[in-house]
Amino acid sequence: PVGKTNLDQFATGLNGTRSPYGECRNAFDAKYISGGSSAGSSVSVALGLASFSLGTDTAGSGRVPACLNNLYGVKPTRGLLSASGMLPACRSLDCMTIFALNADESNLVLSVAEGLDDNDGYSRANPYPNQTRQYGVRAGDLKIGVIQSDQLEFFGDAAYEHAYLATVERIKDDGAQIEELDFSPFVEAAKLLYEGPWVTERYLATQPLIDEQPEAMFPVVREIIEPGKNASAAALFTAQYRLQELKAKCDAIVAQYDCLLT
Repeated sequence: PVGKTNLDQFATGLNGTRSPYGECRNAFDAKYISGGSSAGSSVSVALGLASFSLGTDTAGSGRVPACLNNLYGVKPTRGLLSASGMLPACRSLDCMTIFALNADESNLVLSVAEGLDDNDGYSRANPYPNQTRQYGVRAGDLKIGVIQSDQLEFFGDAAYEHAYLATVERIKDDGAQIEELDFSPFVEAAKLLYEGPWVTERYLATQPLIDEQPEAMFPVVREIIEPGKNASAAALFTAQYRLQELKAKCDAIVAQYDCLLT
């Protein structure tokens, strides 16, 4: 490690502005957000202060900041990188992530960092078909799944909408097969994380601070985490059952494509 970076407090946020140390601004234009929660991890690489960095990802924190700072953000499947020493947001879901300038460097860092850690209960060995020696081997045209046009949401950002649609067309021109898919089960699964009982994991991660010194927490972060104190076991199991049902639906969709473009 060469230093620490600023991030959304307790990894709670996707914009990079929820920190008692101040906002972490975009590497290219300070008028824009950097994305979060691993804001500083992405900006430090985008500004050339480091050749790569590590972040965390519960929902998008290792990819949103990469997107907004022109980097590659790699979220390995859960447990491939040890989470020992990481303050979790949702320990059962969190992943260590990598920010780098390109895919080759991302793969290099992953190949060095992955490995079973006996001190991390969620750590696991990487199965052979997924190991980094497979990187760059695949050949041939791609079949890419994209969100159904009637499910796309840009929240009034016409420039982002234009950029997305232009990207899809460019990929088509490069020879990829593009096919629309039903994105609703993915969205429902994502909402479970923020609107369901998993917020209790955030509460557990921040004890005893949120109980004894709630004023030390960024106000928006505190508002998100506090309700987690009261979630019931019944609500958790109900949500887990629904998540498993959604996983089956999402797995079936993903199996039809080489990758998804969202």
